[in-house]
Amino acid sequence: MQKPHLQIVIGSTRPGRAGEAVGDWFRDVAVKHDAFTVELLDLAVVDLPLFDEPHHPRLGRYVHEHTKRWSAKVSAGDAYVFVVPEYNRGYNAATKNALDYLCQEWRRKPVGFVGYGGVAAGARSVQGLVPVVTALGMVPMSRPVHISAIARSMTADGGFTPHQRLGDSAAELLDELAEWAVDLAMTRRAAAR
Repeated sequence: MQKPHLQIVIGSTRPGRAGEAVGDWFRDVAVKHDAFTVELLDLAVVDLPLFDEPHHPRLGRYVHEHTKRWSAKVSAGDAYVFVVPEYNRGYNAATKNALDYLCQEWRRKPVGFVGYGGVAAGARSVQGLVPVVTALGMVPMSRPVHISAIARSMTADGGFTPHQRLGDSAAELLDELAEWAVDLAMTRRAAAR
C-alpha cells in the first residue's frame, strides 16, 4: 500500500523567520518517522497575494494561475502540518490567506500544527487556527507540537536546535496523523463514488 503524502507548510513569510529552520527540522523528523512521503511547502516561495479570486473557493472556479498552482499542490496532500508562529497572540496572515484560497482541496484531510513563539509556545496561534481548519472540513489533531522561547533554540547561523521532548512530541503528532490519514483517505474514496 502506498504511503500517504504529508505536506509540511511553513506559515511565516517574514525575513529572519524561525519557521524555515523549524520546518526543516520537522521534515527531517517526518522522513525518519517513515509513515509518509514528505513534502515541504514554504508560503514565502508559494507567494500568494492577498486573496484575489472573484468566485467563492467552494466553487473551485479559479481564474488566477497562482490559485490553480496552489490548488494542484494542496490536492496532492493526504495530511498537513502547519508550522506557524504566534504574532500578537494569534496566527499570522499568510497562513490564514493560504487556507482561505481553497475549500474542497482541504476537506476530509487531517491537519497538525507545530506552533512556536515566546512564553505561550505558539499555543494561541494553534488554538486560533483550529476553528478555521474545522470550518474547511479538515480534522485537527489533538497533539500539536509547541516550541516555547523560540529565540533560545535558534543558532547564530539561523539553525534550530530542538530539545529532546520536541522529538517525542513530533513523533506523537506524526503517529496520530498517520492513523487519520489512512482512515480519511478511505472516507474520501467512498464519498467520490
